[in-house]
Amino acid sequence: MTPAAAFEISQGLASYEKAAAALLYWQAFAPKLGRVLRPDHRALSYIADIMCPDHVIVARDLADASLLGIAGFRSPLGAFVDGTGPDLRRAYGRFGGAWRAALLASLPHDVDNKRFLLDGLVVHPRMRGQGIGRALLDAIFAEAELRGYDSVRLEVAAANPRARALYERTGFRVVASQTIGWQRLFFGCDCTLTMVRDLRGAV
Repeated sequence: MTPAAAFEISQGLASYEKAAAALLYWQAFAPKLGRVLRPDHRALSYIADIMCPDHVIVARDLADASLLGIAGFRSPLGAFVDGTGPDLRRAYGRFGGAWRAALLASLPHDVDNKRFLLDGLVVHPRMRGQGIGRALLDAIFAEAELRGYDSVRLEVAAANPRARALYERTGFRVVASQTIGWQRLFFGCDCTLTMVRDLRGAV
């Protein structure tokens, strides 16, 4: 059994941590984005390049400062991982960037003015079940309240019961579902759930 890690939660990434954060992010979201962003080395380079280091809350190991988890978020000023057409062309070339941009544009990119948006929660596979995900969510709730929001919203694949269970344990409830049409041929899910957590009701 892996011993429980002592960790700390803080906001923001240092530039030298981008590669490690990109790897964590890709390990979690490659099943969804892999058909569009592979090969892996290009995807990792692209993700690290577009990362907004002040739009993420991180968990670091107290022993060696390695990243154990990340929780990205969106705001009117940006998002943790949200590239543009020029970013994709720089990473994949003119043609490769163009078709990837067209596909990614079909995904939701909105900023909810009424609810704080969680945009990707990832815990290192070897560190799951040690309270890191819950600690990151608690920090997201605190950040949302600090910014004046009274609820947090997220999207999760219906076929990801582990993530949904964590969100439900921390007070999220499903408020809508959306079936993906032709995009399911390229992205690794066919239905997404919108979940909301009311910050006025403590859990």
